[in-house]
Amino acid sequence: MANLPSLLLVDDDPLISESLAFVLKDSFNVHIVATREEVKRLLYTIPVLPDLALVDLGLPPNPHSPEEGFILVSELLTFNPSIKILILSGQDAIENVRHALTLGAVDFIPKPCDMELLKARLKHQNMILEAEQKTEEPQQKECGLIGQSTAMETLRTQIKQFANSPFSVLVLGESGTGKELIAQCLHKQSQRTNNPCLIVNCAAFTTELLEAQLFGHAKGAYTGATTARSGFFEEANQGSLILDEIGEMPLALQSKLLRVLENGEYYRLGETKVRKSEARIIAASNRDLREEVMKGDFRADLYHRLSVLAIKVPSLNERDDDKLLLLEHFQNFYAEMGTLFQLDKDAKQSWQAYTFPGNVRELRNIVIRLGAKYPNQAIKKETLLEELETNFTTTQLNDIDHEQAISRQLNKTGFSLDEVLLDWEHRYINAALKISDGNLSQAARVLGINRTTLYSKMQRLSKMNN
Repeated sequence: MANLPSLLLVDDDPLISESLAFVLKDSFNVHIVATREEVKRLLYTIPVLPDLALVDLGLPPNPHSPEEGFILVSELLTFNPSIKILILSGQDAIENVRHALTLGAVDFIPKPCDMELLKARLKHQNMILEAEQKTEEPQQKECGLIGQSTAMETLRTQIKQFANSPFSVLVLGESGTGKELIAQCLHKQSQRTNNPCLIVNCAAFTTELLEAQLFGHAKGAYTGATTARSGFFEEANQGSLILDEIGEMPLALQSKLLRVLENGEYYRLGETKVRKSEARIIAASNRDLREEVMKGDFRADLYHRLSVLAIKVPSLNERDDDKLLLLEHFQNFYAEMGTLFQLDKDAKQSWQAYTFPGNVRELRNIVIRLGAKYPNQAIKKETLLEELETNFTTTQLNDIDHEQAISRQLNKTGFSLDEVLLDWEHRYINAALKISDGNLSQAARVLGINRTTLYSKMQRLSKMNN
């Protein structure tokens, strides 16, 4: 059992979860949980993060809405960016399928499902994960940056300029753009490359656990601290420490991080002995930290200290020339998994015109799905569009004038303005929740409405969908 890949199974129906666990127990070490909170508690306690996750979208406290599942997808990728998330849900409306896949899920299986099909898809994703792990080290040495666009050439130049600087670097960019890869490139191209490069995700721990991870702790410093342990600052030594999702770091810890940045000094949790760190800090965030400073959620002095050198990772929509290169790269990368296919002329145009809101992560997952569904086939535009996030993208892809598109919609039988407006309202709410990582208060600020109004709209839309 110890050598089996681990699978996180998230479903609030015990009959379903126990039946699935029984069927899958010979192929996977299965961890069963029913809610997002249970997922967090489990991930804090198990020594090794799961390789795969099978997630139902409809979870408590609102099992009739997909929102909990959407938030969980983002949270799981925050804990472990390499995890393969498959959705197993009866909420299989096309907009839910597309949105889940854009967030980073690799597959969507409607309920009820064929057990053999489910096992085959899980094993396929595990094979892909193993292939990625085998090639991880060679890719890191070469930095793995794919692209010839102006934006990517600028990015490469910045990495070379900043790699050997003793100052901290702030890497900014949308989710899915590869910020962690850029941070690793900064380490690989520096004189610190033979020293450790450690990564801590600031969004994956409670305040107490994050402090213990970073600074270490004395025996008995908190419940469960049965032995003393060094922290990442100590273990990184003269290497690099990557602080991912730095915008999520609690204010209480930000002052302690600032102290380390200024003079290298820190204390283990539960100790009074001053320790020194020589690690170089590389921070990454998908948030606008200047806005976080203005809102009082991030210290201004820490922001200025971190952003002495800053790199903005371009979104895939800023890299039109690279979309076909990335398509070819991921096809070759997963060739052994049977992902070779061809796009016809119209499909290629659609591929280049699509905005990829989930960035490189979304593009990679689309390649994997197309290859699994249509191996060695020529894919037409209509087939490709079924894999993309939004229905209205078709208008953009066809380069049709907005007025013509509206006229075409109005000429359709059964047109309803109320339904169109509700659909757009639903899309904007989903987008705001995605940007804010499921935080209702922040999503409400993005939308320009108060939190109560947002919650009421979500409840109303959920009832209408059911």
